[in-house]
Amino acid sequence: MAKARIILDTRTESQSKFTGLYPIAVRVFHKKARIIRLSHYTSPKGWNEKEGTLKRSVKENSNLDCDAINHELFEKLTMAKRLILDLGENIDNITVDTLVDEIKRSWENDNKTEIKQKYENCITLSEFGEVLIQRKLKANKPGTAKWYKDCIKVFMDQNGGRDLKLSQITVRFLKDFEAEHRSRGNVTNTISNYMRGARAIYNAAINEDEYFPERNVFTRYKIPTSKRVKKKALPKESILKVLQVEYPCETIMWHTKNYFITMFMARGMNFIDLAKLRVKNIHSGYIFYGRSKTDDPITVKIVPALQKVLDYYLQGKKPDDFVFPIGNDGSPKMFKKYRNDISSINKNLAILAKDAGIDEKLTTYYLRHSWATIAKHMGLSIAMISDALGHQSVVTTEIYLKSFTNESLDEANLLVVG
Repeated sequence: MAKARIILDTRTESQSKFTGLYPIAVRVFHKKARIIRLSHYTSPKGWNEKEGTLKRSVKENSNLDCDAINHELFEKLTMAKRLILDLGENIDNITVDTLVDEIKRSWENDNKTEIKQKYENCITLSEFGEVLIQRKLKANKPGTAKWYKDCIKVFMDQNGGRDLKLSQITVRFLKDFEAEHRSRGNVTNTISNYMRGARAIYNAAINEDEYFPERNVFTRYKIPTSKRVKKKALPKESILKVLQVEYPCETIMWHTKNYFITMFMARGMNFIDLAKLRVKNIHSGYIFYGRSKTDDPITVKIVPALQKVLDYYLQGKKPDDFVFPIGNDGSPKMFKKYRNDISSINKNLAILAKDAGIDEKLTTYYLRHSWATIAKHMGLSIAMISDALGHQSVVTTEIYLKSFTNESLDEANLLVVG
């Protein structure tokens, strides 16, 4: 029976006189042995004889895309074995040289198909990225749209300022991208953020039948893991000090303190959700809103201290009016206003922290985690308050939060803010 296997051709006459490396080859045996040299070279140390693959962790292979080459070797060997199997008993009617020619021909035909697919799969990162950007803008998610836009720009910079086809995003390209940004001093979190944006566009193109890769590059390249950022939180004692600070009514600092109270007492409401809050979202003793980041519906029971704040802002307003002066509908045209507002509020929160005599830094970002941390220290269920705020995956965090009833979360909130 004819056989085929991948080998490293370590015969003396096969060794490269220039590099000293040996060619990878397919050894075909059919009554006689024949060697089909391939275009890849390595050293005996760089070759896994048992697996028939390149080793990733050796110096000789450092400039090779080992994953891509190993995949190519697997495909070539599979095609050779399939051809032998398809020939069946007829293989006895041909010579080993004819068999080798047929194997080479099958590879050539496959390459033609790959080339055709390569040029058919010509959609670019910016082309499909723009589809997602426009979609997010229509959904009033300018922040996500900007993220896509920023990711596209840095990937094009890596490609000499030119747009790049999704087929050009290879393991080697991604490794070069990572190395380039590390050389600039960019931290893992920054690199990971760019990579995840490109991956989101790449996968969306696949899922929407706009791109048909032979194999998803992101299953072979691991995006560098973001280092966990230590979550910032204020202890309850500091929160109480902030609540005791008084400012003249209708002043900027008076409004700032009220924003602080609302975000904290509404279980760590995000600033954008605070800005989007309308009068019609508040009734029957509850706040009803959709979280901007996930579109999930949120229901929060209003505690007495929060009700006092809301009563002032709700006076004389119509159902569609914004509750607070920082009202924002989340649309793209309001995105700049949102950025300016959050910057101003954070500056004012720093003043509030100073006036309260606390050492901790105070920003809108801290409030959501502060609520969860205080709840944890008070002995509430770690699952309920999502000890997963320490989870690296935001998805896991949200899954934990979604599993509890509004009533149980309201009870927890009363313990934390009461």
